[in-house]
Amino acid sequence: MPTRILSGIRPTGHIHLGNYLGAIRSWVSMIDQVDERLFCIVDQHALTTAEDAKDLRKNTLTIAAAYIASGIDPVKNHIFVQSHVPYHTELAWYFNCITPMGWLSRMTQFKDKAGKNKDQAMTGLFVYPALMAADILIYKATHVPVGEDQKQHVELTRDIAQAFNNYVNTNIFPLPDPIIKSETARIMSLRDGSKKMSKSDPSDYSRIHLLDDDETIDLKIRKAKTDAEPIPGSAEALGERLEAKNLLSLYSLFTQKSLAEVCLEFEGKQFSEFKPKLASTLIDHLSPIRSTMHELLADEASLLQYLKKGADAANAIACKNMHEIRQSLNMV
Repeated sequence: MPTRILSGIRPTGHIHLGNYLGAIRSWVSMIDQVDERLFCIVDQHALTTAEDAKDLRKNTLTIAAAYIASGIDPVKNHIFVQSHVPYHTELAWYFNCITPMGWLSRMTQFKDKAGKNKDQAMTGLFVYPALMAADILIYKATHVPVGEDQKQHVELTRDIAQAFNNYVNTNIFPLPDPIIKSETARIMSLRDGSKKMSKSDPSDYSRIHLLDDDETIDLKIRKAKTDAEPIPGSAEALGERLEAKNLLSLYSLFTQKSLAEVCLEFEGKQFSEFKPKLASTLIDHLSPIRSTMHELLADEASLLQYLKKGADAANAIACKNMHEIRQSLNMV
């Protein structure tokens, strides 16, 4: 059976190191392992919260530039904007009609974002997992690269696919498998090692953006929270030193060394000695990406052309599948 992956990022605020390591770089690493790749910028998901919808156009183009600059070839892969393929929202409505509210109310991210004021939460925030399922299933994707925090949504997608198949008594949709690379699943805040690196953190020093200049990267690493203990000789000895483990893990990810090897390399040294090495490593890796992103964003016409090419290919796949879906629902 041919394999097809689909994944995407919400265009909300600056794209940061967590997005890159936890998503984009892992996508790049699996490109040659699957037959067809679709990478979406999910702009309609950004509309579920008012704050995230600000600067939507600018953020969408920035995400597209980050995809390409990080190594996703727009000629060999389909890079497109969610709203440019209207079949996503059509299928989401069909899914809303067969998805129990209980399934949606159990979603962790809805509980987190709605907080104590669930009755005041917008409907879009409640039903967006059905749209995420439609994002995946309109292309009959077989695999979905996601972070650990999105695993629940892929599991729901499988449930919705099975429910729809049962409803129409036909195996229209495959049950997609999540792909989670544990070593890059969660990139933590530079200010609090117990929290995931996030765009919503009020402190800009909690994250490194892909468009940060060299001086800013160096400053953020120097200000990153650590502790006064020296670096141990083994990963196990880090114990509950979350901030220490976070910085050493970043160095591990960018140097392709194991955490154990990194601990041995810097054993007995203070973080004041380690941080300049980490900053230099990040700058060496991120500077070319930042430079290419600036070039792409400066040539908006070409960037939009790449997105049109991707949307044309995505629409062709989605249109064919939607014809089959409508027939299964006995639509005229």
